[in-house]
Amino acid sequence: MAEEGAGDDGDTLDKVAVLFPLPLPEPFDYRAASSLNVQPGQHVIAPIGSRLVRGVVWGVERNHPGAANLKAIEEVLPGTPVPEVSRAFVEWAAKYVVRPPGDLSRMVVRSPEALFPPPTHTVIAPSGEPPPKLTDARRRVMEEAAKEHVSAAELARRAEASSAVVKGLVDCGALVKLEISEDPPFPNPDLARTGKNLSAIQLAAAEELCVSVREHKFHVALLDGVTGSGKTEVYLEAAAEALKSAPNAQVLVLLPEIALTQAAMSRFEARFGVKPVEWHSAIQQKARRRAWREIAAGRARLIVGARSALFLPYPNLRLIVIDEEHDPSYKQEEGVIYQARDMAVARAKLGDCMVVLASATPSLETLVNAQAGRYAHVQLPSRHGTAELPDVELVDLKLDPPEKGRWLSPKLITGAAQALLRGEQSLFYMNRRGYAPLTLCRACGHRMRSPDSDSWLVEHRYSGRLVCHLTGFSIPKPKECPECKAVDAFTSIGPGVERIEEEVRDSFPNARIEIFSSDTTPNGDAVRDLVARMENNEIDILIGTQIVAKGHNFPNLTFVGVVDADLGLKGGDLRAGERTFQLVSQVAGRAGRHEKPGRALIQTYAPHEPVMQALAAQDRDAFFAAEVAEREAAGMPPYGRLAALIVSAPDEKLAAEAAKTLGEKAPHVEGLDLWGPAPAPLSVIRGMYRHRFLVRANRGVDVSAFLAAWSARVKLHSAVRVQIDVDPYSFL
Repeated sequence: MAEEGAGDDGDTLDKVAVLFPLPLPEPFDYRAASSLNVQPGQHVIAPIGSRLVRGVVWGVERNHPGAANLKAIEEVLPGTPVPEVSRAFVEWAAKYVVRPPGDLSRMVVRSPEALFPPPTHTVIAPSGEPPPKLTDARRRVMEEAAKEHVSAAELARRAEASSAVVKGLVDCGALVKLEISEDPPFPNPDLARTGKNLSAIQLAAAEELCVSVREHKFHVALLDGVTGSGKTEVYLEAAAEALKSAPNAQVLVLLPEIALTQAAMSRFEARFGVKPVEWHSAIQQKARRRAWREIAAGRARLIVGARSALFLPYPNLRLIVIDEEHDPSYKQEEGVIYQARDMAVARAKLGDCMVVLASATPSLETLVNAQAGRYAHVQLPSRHGTAELPDVELVDLKLDPPEKGRWLSPKLITGAAQALLRGEQSLFYMNRRGYAPLTLCRACGHRMRSPDSDSWLVEHRYSGRLVCHLTGFSIPKPKECPECKAVDAFTSIGPGVERIEEEVRDSFPNARIEIFSSDTTPNGDAVRDLVARMENNEIDILIGTQIVAKGHNFPNLTFVGVVDADLGLKGGDLRAGERTFQLVSQVAGRAGRHEKPGRALIQTYAPHEPVMQALAAQDRDAFFAAEVAEREAAGMPPYGRLAALIVSAPDEKLAAEAAKTLGEKAPHVEGLDLWGPAPAPLSVIRGMYRHRFLVRANRGVDVSAFLAAWSARVKLHSAVRVQIDVDPYSFL
């Protein structure tokens, strides 16, 4: 309750700064009686205007003479306080990404329900005293009660007895009622267990990581291993070492996709005897509440999650692992925009812990840091056991084109046929969902677009709908053209995975064929089911989007066909070549991961492009050396800094005028180039017209400070939105 009269009885007052999970630039000040002993990090409820809002205590000034003039804190909540390192991380990250610190604090307290004691429920358990009279019904109830503690109604159901029998046993003292928490603590990892037998190279890599973990200080290591080299088993040894360092030591493993979070559970459970604590957007509210409370209390020791897990309030984080650290999924593109890999390094530095960045195809930024000696470079140059890297061959589509109206060259069809004859599995990779990326009218040429976005609608033939993958808008495929009213005149342009599946079924009518994409596996259960069937050899040919490239291990998969390797090279993306090399390398690396040799065929219209030549030669170092030279000459990341500023408004003229005004107010900074404004490549999204600036700066320039000063110079129309993206990955 608010202590309105605090101080009247001689009690002194403290000034308490509270940061709210709102887009506010700084904490607000309140008063609290000194006897409450409010501490930084505690959760409180305090008034903002006429509302009562939950916030976090950001600072306390004891016995402050001006506190009496402030509004009072309404209530101090019982939740575990946010540790000092998390508060420091919020402040650093807010400045770096140029967002109000309140927006970052909202990411820390992701489950307000966890601030209160967990709810309980009543179960029935044997007391140890035998009942005075033992009928058949009572015997059945007692036997069931000894197996598991459940509710009275469930116990009666299992024992096939009436509720009166259970009540009678409770009344006579043979059974007792127990209050059980609905959020029990997670079981601790079994640190006495040992992992898989490691090769000499793997053991040396694991020991190098473990030595750094034992130092208990900030350290970053790149675990650089080819596909199938056993990186997971190596970094799990480092995780075990970190968990042994203290009874409440915590380890966080970040994975780029929720699907991988599900697939990785069995490997972590096999190593530690318990499942890790999960954190990602797909977990239910009850699981989220339990996970947050246990993490904040330091009782959840091993956590596996998506990028948002990085912001949870860990009291003793000793190791952060970023698996597939190159993956663009670590970049958050909406709301608070950040790169989780880079944020993890910052969080580790603030908390004096270690970071392991694991990848077969590291990002250019990470590789340059390792080569410069800023990161340790731990290498696994070969596959584990007898497995060898697959043979990789380019298919020049100008010389070996598909039949007219088809997308698979004869070489890809032959490769899959040969694998089928050997009883082995094949994978066709096409990084485009749905049936076709463009639907147009043959009569008038009208292209079906999203009504409030400058993007084409993608045909999904299974559902009979046209979908905007940018906004989620969808409609049934119309019978007539909305422009010229021609009936049944729509034609599908280009391939997606559904169209590739249609072609594969035509070539292999008796094969067991499935699609692996976010459309066909929308949740963790669906992913687990498909992966299990693939591992059990119940699928002959898998057709997938980029989800197939990430961490899956299919023992009998020996042939990979990449349908359109050129797809990622289109557009003006700075990282187009790097991403294409990484993704296609990862896809090809799914083949031949066990005893049987693997083969990968890559279809391309540009076989002489450096990225294609590097893929065929499997010469990552030569490709990255050329990319590094180009980036360095242009002053681009990692040798320079980039930032984007996107101006959007519901009216095209308003957006253009706001961008022009903003451009005129840009500060002049030595070593910084400002390009724009120009209409964004996707100039309309969700009804908002978009213009963008691109900032390039030398490494010594504080880009975040420049963006903060620039945006503060201009007061724009209330309908105008300005989005800042430090270190952009998307240039749409």
